[in-house]
Amino acid sequence: MVIVAHGNFNRVKELIEAKPALAKAAIDWGFGDWEDALGAASHVGSREIAEYLIANGARPTLYSATMLGQLDTVKAFLVAQPGAARIPGPHSISLLAHAKAGGKLAEPVFQYLESVGDAGSPTRPSLTAEEALALAGIYTFGPGPRDRIEITEKGGQLTFQRTGTTGRGLLCVGARAFHPVGASAVRIRFSGSGADMTLTVHDPDVVVTARRA
Repeated sequence: MVIVAHGNFNRVKELIEAKPALAKAAIDWGFGDWEDALGAASHVGSREIAEYLIANGARPTLYSATMLGQLDTVKAFLVAQPGAARIPGPHSISLLAHAKAGGKLAEPVFQYLESVGDAGSPTRPSLTAEEALALAGIYTFGPGPRDRIEITEKGGQLTFQRTGTTGRGLLCVGARAFHPVGASAVRIRFSGSGADMTLTVHDPDVVVTARRA
């Protein structure tokens, strides 16, 4: 349901007609990166799906109001809850990005959020493609077929994927330390080099340490 809510209106309608409670469906993509169906429609700018979900029981949020261009609602929320503009949505997507996804009808909200400040993505350390590629590879932490983590690189962007799960983008927080999208409290750290490279997941304690295969 959450997947199709990113843009497949016909399938969303079919699923909700079959089981209305799916309007509130949500999933943890990994490390606590929760996304519900309305959140999915909101960050991709799918107005038709968002309005249909709300009409069928989905709970409106600051992020859906932002994408839908509901300026008075957004203003009231940020006045009542100072600092909420800095809270990212699913996959660490900023509130300002939700306004941009809303297109022309959300332009007043976009302009308002720009004037407020702090609604965009924070500045992060960047990696060159060469630095990112040096961290890519297969890391193992046990003998089982699923005891593997694959780190892939594309254009300087790293993706973390344990065998059998959905890949998660990694956001750099400095010095070979990252957090998965939508999970700012988690840290994934790399140490060593070459065949001696290790990857450690802290969530917040050490969960697993894997060595490059």
